[in-house]
Amino acid sequence: MSDRVEVRYGEERWALLRSLRGETSALMRPLVAAHIDCLTYGSLARGDVKPTSDVDIFLPSPPSPELIEAALERAGIRSSEREIIQATPGYAAKGYVYISERRCYSFPLVPLLPTERDFYSFAGSVDLKQLEDGTRVPGVDKRLMLIEPTPGGHVESAVTGREGEIARLLGVDVRIVMERVRTLERRRAVGRTGVYLKHILESDEGFGEALHRLSLSRPAVRKRLV
Repeated sequence: MSDRVEVRYGEERWALLRSLRGETSALMRPLVAAHIDCLTYGSLARGDVKPTSDVDIFLPSPPSPELIEAALERAGIRSSEREIIQATPGYAAKGYVYISERRCYSFPLVPLLPTERDFYSFAGSVDLKQLEDGTRVPGVDKRLMLIEPTPGGHVESAVTGREGEIARLLGVDVRIVMERVRTLERRRAVGRTGVYLKHILESDEGFGEALHRLSLSRPAVRKRLV
């Protein structure tokens, strides 16, 4: 049995969680109103937020990027920066729309592999209804600790050595658990490594045209387009 540590939240942490979730709900509603599925993941879904927590909204099966941006513009949500990131040659390229430094929408620009979709369940994810209902879900943080919500806070326990158990608990393929363990343990050892591709879009540049142009010189981008 792994060591389990109970963490109890004070009122300040509960207030921060309510505030961040309220802000996230406001950013998700324009997408839901446009019938675009979206979710938030990580500490906002689990509940173990900090003042430095990001607000990340992910669109798992997005329409065209133009429709996404149009839905946000209609709600008065304007981007400060847009970019395309492909973390490694084998990963899906994704579009990112930043509202501010720690507020971001992201979406795949090519179909996701099942293990890529599982990442969000691994970290813990909730949709708008769950967010507004106060639902919190289990997931794994960047320390490789499983966070299991409780009425008073959460219980945390180590993931390493329990990959199969964690996969069953979170309903994901054990391969995503093992891959995340390898990635995060390597990051601990050597620090954060760079990404394979990062392209910041010009103000008049669309995601589709930028991805097509990148695919002409990047075989790994082109391979995921087919």
